[in-house]
Amino acid sequence: MGELGIRIEGLRKRYGEGDTAVDALKDVNMVVAPGEVVGLIGPSGSGKSTLLKCLGAVIEPTAGRMILGGRTIYDDGWKIPDLRALRRDSIGFVFQAPYLIPFLDVTDNVALMPMLAGRPNDAARKRARELLERLAAARSAGVDIAADQYPYNASATTLTAMVPQWAHAGGVKALLKRLADPALRKELEARIGSEIERREGAAEIMVTGCRSAENRRLSGETVARIAGLWACSPEEAVIRLILEEEGNVGAIFFSMAEQDDRLFR
Repeated sequence: MGELGIRIEGLRKRYGEGDTAVDALKDVNMVVAPGEVVGLIGPSGSGKSTLLKCLGAVIEPTAGRMILGGRTIYDDGWKIPDLRALRRDSIGFVFQAPYLIPFLDVTDNVALMPMLAGRPNDAARKRARELLERLAAARSAGVDIAADQYPYNASATTLTAMVPQWAHAGGVKALLKRLADPALRKELEARIGSEIERREGAAEIMVTGCRSAENRRLSGETVARIAGLWACSPEEAVIRLILEEEGNVGAIFFSMAEQDDRLFR
């Protein structure tokens, strides 16, 4: 990747304007050498995900400079004409959830990225089948290829993860506008309700990092508890919290258990 793997200089990311502006990143400087493994540690809301999303060209910083493999990708503005190609060819993401495409079979899920990179479909599928057959052969031979994943009981991210992806298009301002739109409220509540159910219910979702004076006392409370205090549904509580905290509120999801891990062994 050239002389340096990653260089970040004076990186800033600001949400909002005026008195309500929030600096998620403020003058971040970092150098990562090729082959070096770096972990980001900090409390919820400290900017870890924001930094990774900026570096991954998922969201645009407010100011600063980012160099990836000796190539300047951002310098107070994007310097790469095709960010999709940059993400596809130079950046790898491992998400907290297995974002497989539900309408593609396993072979095409494996083959998709080579296809997008320009490899012929037949060749990509052939290579995918070869890799899957190697895994199957190893398993048949008694090789334990299951992931050595520690069965965490909880995961942490922002409460906005409860909101469907289409509502995030255009950034935080656009998200807040959609959440406040009465015409979209019914659909958003239904989608958030499905997400709450998928995560084992409102009692298993703890709110963290409320910064406003009015809601600071709610940090550490579950969505179910907050809905009870506000005399509203859990879906309405999620939307209200996100709006009042201007999108900057964390959540801990207690939706995993050791027995779930054992099912796949």
